[in-house]
Amino acid sequence: MPDNQRTSNDVTSLALAPRHYLNYVGGKFQDHALDTLDIRNPANGDLLGHVPQSDAATVDAAVAAANTAQPAWERLPAVQRAAFLRQISAGIRKRRDQFASIIVQEQGKIRNLAEVEVDFTADYLDYMAEWARRLEGEVLTSDRAAETILLMRKPLGTIAGILPWNFPFFMIARKVGPALVTGNTIVIKPSEETPINAHEFAALVAETDLPPGVFNLVSGTGSVCGHALAAHPGIDMITFTGSVPTGTKIMETAARNLTRVNLELGGKAPAIVLADADLDLAARAIHASRIINTGQVCNCAERVYVDQVVYKPFLARLKELFAATRYGDPSLESGLDMGPLINRAAVTRIADMVEQARRDGAEIIVGGDICASKPGFHYLPTLVANVTPEMEIMRRETFGPVLPVMAVSGLEQAIALSNDSEYGLTSSIYSNNINAVLKACRELKFGETYVNRENFEAMQGFHAGRKKSGIGGADGRHGLYEFTETHVLYIQGTP
Repeated sequence: MPDNQRTSNDVTSLALAPRHYLNYVGGKFQDHALDTLDIRNPANGDLLGHVPQSDAATVDAAVAAANTAQPAWERLPAVQRAAFLRQISAGIRKRRDQFASIIVQEQGKIRNLAEVEVDFTADYLDYMAEWARRLEGEVLTSDRAAETILLMRKPLGTIAGILPWNFPFFMIARKVGPALVTGNTIVIKPSEETPINAHEFAALVAETDLPPGVFNLVSGTGSVCGHALAAHPGIDMITFTGSVPTGTKIMETAARNLTRVNLELGGKAPAIVLADADLDLAARAIHASRIINTGQVCNCAERVYVDQVVYKPFLARLKELFAATRYGDPSLESGLDMGPLINRAAVTRIADMVEQARRDGAEIIVGGDICASKPGFHYLPTLVANVTPEMEIMRRETFGPVLPVMAVSGLEQAIALSNDSEYGLTSSIYSNNINAVLKACRELKFGETYVNRENFEAMQGFHAGRKKSGIGGADGRHGLYEFTETHVLYIQGTP
């Protein structure tokens, strides 16, 4: 039995007895790699395990397995495909504690958020399974007598799912659920920062009745394994969640084969707080939206525009919340609000951005430094004031627990500054004036706008960005149909 198949009772041994994980290709665990990657806990540096550093030949084998399995998988009725998704979701619920513990140790997520991620992953697979009887085509009106025109939706074929590290477990479901229920097969490449949860997911899949080759997993770096997937002529769509530079490289590589891409990339989400807003509610929601997952969430508030009338009292509320933010090692401490950043490069990047803002004249209200008192990759929760629109900290994605706040003259200026960005993923507004809210919703150039609440999307919505925030989207009916293509039938009858 491969050593990445084990029961939830063994999860506590991850930090004590690192394991060697195997790729999952064609329904079998296989060790193709000549080299491995070490995976460590970002909160304390503990070695958690080793995963294969897969090369192009390994990717070829995984794609071949998926291509071989796809025709028979497509021929199954959708309700039968959905039943396999439900087997997987049931297995996730049985191993809830195991998966949550892995996420805490591997990604640095606090325990309750890791549990939310596991629960949401299982729910998401069930939600996508429910679409089995709801996949619909269209009947179109013909110009000809006795002709019937049908538009059918069919699977694309083989999907490559390239995952991020910030919500690594949920992103498996976001790729696998819609792909499989619509009749596609898939090859998953987890982030090299957080692959262990995906290998454990593969161990769960191996215990179900899912036909071999429908789900495949290969781990490795983006520059080798990810590039091989993006460049592969046997892939029919690449769905990627991650940074703009990596998304750009994937799109350039995929263009050589005219492979479709579905890209969820970065964000610089604005939050607008008007003078009539409930300031306590707005402060709590924006604080929660900034420190969730240590600020490593592409759709959460990255910059705040506050009406100058309420700027000082609102800033005071935020100061209190940021100063009280509890942080540390979630694998050892409970009751935390946030854990570590993912790696040293993230700490250095964020520290440089905050220091540049300081040099440019910004005021650090809370935090503003690397946490030297704790092991691991920790940066203090940081609140920044006296910022200006041209500062890097207001324009470049921070992806950390840092929040810049700026006073504005009113809604018009707030909307204009919000839209002055190369990103267009999410936005939010806090106001009790329905006309102001509606105006903002009409004029904000973002894929999502949250009103009087934190930034967190629903699985039945459509999570999609504009501009450099991505191409296509995920979730709901519209996200499901991203994994299909149309086939129009012209059926001429006898008049």
